[in-house]
Amino acid sequence: MAEAFAPRRSLPRRILTNPAGAIGFGLLSCIVLLALAAPWLYPDGPFEMVGMPFSPPLGEQILGTDMLGRDIAAGIAYGARISLIVGGVATLFIVVLGTLVGGLAGYYGGRIDSAVMRVTEFFQTIPTFIGAIVIVAILGATLPNVIGAIAIVSWAPLARLVRAEVISVKSRDFISASVAIGVGDLRIILVHILPNVLSTIVVAGSLMVATAILFEAGLSFLGLGDPNIMTWGFMIGAGRAAIRTAWWMVTLPGLAVLVTVLAINLVGDALNEALNPRLDR
Repeated sequence: MAEAFAPRRSLPRRILTNPAGAIGFGLLSCIVLLALAAPWLYPDGPFEMVGMPFSPPLGEQILGTDMLGRDIAAGIAYGARISLIVGGVATLFIVVLGTLVGGLAGYYGGRIDSAVMRVTEFFQTIPTFIGAIVIVAILGATLPNVIGAIAIVSWAPLARLVRAEVISVKSRDFISASVAIGVGDLRIILVHILPNVLSTIVVAGSLMVATAILFEAGLSFLGLGDPNIMTWGFMIGAGRAAIRTAWWMVTLPGLAVLVTVLAINLVGDALNEALNPRLDR
């Protein structure tokens, strides 16, 4: 009986008391700190030749060097900055566009819903990674184009999810009461509907950060990333020819991608449990 009246724990505490969430948050915090400290740790940048080519790890450079004598550790640190920027900015565009499109379709229904859903279905028929490759190949391999391509091919699933949530909330009695007393559509959407679907948007958005990072790594691996920016995908692509003799050139950046995506997914799962009242304990 006492548990029923126990105060509800704060969101950060619920995430950190989840073992997976605590591990994911810890890993992600380390990655963010590495990205922020990159200019101080490696002031010469990731493209500076600092040693002999193909130097193995635990030598003069702790993670070794690549075929041009560039520091692998510096590349990983600066690559973390790009991965987090791409993941964050692309997800922001995806969330804004998906929420706007899905929210309008779900709230107004009728012809607007039909028209919007046909457009959404069109984008969902396009293989996302292939679509991103085509867009970047046409527009050019620059960081803004990579972010835009990821956003363009990834917003449709979120729009459908938001539409379904808005339709569910719109059918509740308090929305009908708001309409009956003459509350405007904009106020109903922003004040009454959006807060009730916000948890779904936050959880979906957190997981999309990991997807965006994987997309960027894949594009850079194929040579469609900005050649003037050091990224993990670029490092993996540049080192694949020497994978048998210099394993660290591919393995270490690959592990950086793996750990980052794993950390974000763990935090996303913990966030889902923390925001889902059915799973709250």
